[in-house]
Amino acid sequence: MESKRKAWNAQHALIRRILMKEKNYRKALPLLLEHHAAVHSAKLGGRWSYQDEVLAPLTDAGWRSAPGGKQSAIWKIWHATRVEDVTVNLLLAGSKQVFSSAWRRKLGAACVDVGNDMAPEDLARLNRSLSAKALLAYRLAVGRRTRSVLRNLKPDRLWEKPAPERIERIRKEKAVRPKAKWLLKFWGGNPYANVLLMPATRHPFVHLNEISRMMPSLRKAD
Repeated sequence: MESKRKAWNAQHALIRRILMKEKNYRKALPLLLEHHAAVHSAKLGGRWSYQDEVLAPLTDAGWRSAPGGKQSAIWKIWHATRVEDVTVNLLLAGSKQVFSSAWRRKLGAACVDVGNDMAPEDLARLNRSLSAKALLAYRLAVGRRTRSVLRNLKPDRLWEKPAPERIERIRKEKAVRPKAKWLLKFWGGNPYANVLLMPATRHPFVHLNEISRMMPSLRKAD
């Protein structure tokens, strides 16, 4: 697994160079699709699924365990998936989120936001209420939508900063808590291309790394 993670990191640096220095989206796209598939289920069709390798051993107790007061695996996957859904669809594509009232019922979600700056009691409630099975199904749906957006993206504005009305839409849909307004400033202060480099790829990779490091403690939760 370690050699594959190192290869993923090297590929990320290459994609960043192609996108941000060469500004060549069409050249980056096939690499980006492979890169994105690695942080999702193998059902997306990638050659390697880091997500499957990391999450496959988790039991229900392991999903919800929060060793040392850290966020649980279920929170990390919820957070990474909500961030991808919000930034790719509301921010980059200017379209609807995958998340809906129907998905909220399936998930048993106690909130609708991406999870930054949650109060401890809200985090605990979400940790108890979420269905891991439904979360993986929602994550797969988000991953499929992202790939559709990437394949149909017109890159002419990719290096511009997001339109203010798209940031405002995220706020109106309560996808970010008032306490986490710094996140809106961060998204709004970086070009659209950043969505491809962080929320859609690097961000879930970081959280999968965290879960991987937590695994010895998570196994003890059973």
